[in-house]
Amino acid sequence: MTANFDRFTALKIEDRDGVFFIRLSRPEVKNAIDQTMVNELHEVCAHLEEQPQVAVIVGTDGIFASGADIAQLRERRRADALRGINNTIFHRIAQLPMPVIGAVDGYALGGGLELALAADFRLATGRAKFGQPETSLGIMAAAGGTWRLRAAVGEPLAREILLAGRILDGAEALSNQLVTALAEPDALEDEALALAERIGRQDPLAVRITKSVLAMPEGAHPQVDNLAQAILFESEAKFDRMQAFLDRKKKK
Repeated sequence: MTANFDRFTALKIEDRDGVFFIRLSRPEVKNAIDQTMVNELHEVCAHLEEQPQVAVIVGTDGIFASGADIAQLRERRRADALRGINNTIFHRIAQLPMPVIGAVDGYALGGGLELALAADFRLATGRAKFGQPETSLGIMAAAGGTWRLRAAVGEPLAREILLAGRILDGAEALSNQLVTALAEPDALEDEALALAERIGRQDPLAVRITKSVLAMPEGAHPQVDNLAQAILFESEAKFDRMQAFLDRKKKK
């Protein structure tokens, strides 16, 4: 599939030596997630499903995403909620074959936090702000916030964020395992690229299968592990990488 990302208006796409950068680019509304951004993210996912790459999602002008576009959200009704507009795209991002890194600077609120939660890794700056203010607007965090957030930080803190409007800064997010590392704002993208390159040094098939197995429900184990390992045991990369390891060991 040949994708034409130049026509995008809500995202900017860049391939940096095999690492796929997805930049949220609606700075005039603090990168609020609107239908156009959702549509473009679906196109990006279709590309990454067909041509798997490690992806990095970043913001613009010191803001990741301030949430859903309230002007559009106000007009949505029951049928729109049942379509799961944001829920569907965030789930699709979470299911991408290769890992996704969220690089968060500034606001990641509401849908912005739910987008970050769909990533496999989250890096942040100290000035990042994570929160789910949906109940202050008469709705709930229905695009992954109620369950991905709980899985990431535990139920007590998730309740504070979801029910009492608590907002975490970068240091609090790190101490509560919402993010894996902090970086200075001007180094954030370099840190994300370095992480992506570390992933890229692994065997791609092993990474893809491990990501899939990690997402399996507890009841699927250990059978799914055995089946996945059976696939990898027959891969050429397994023989090549293990032989290279043995050859290096002989030289020591």
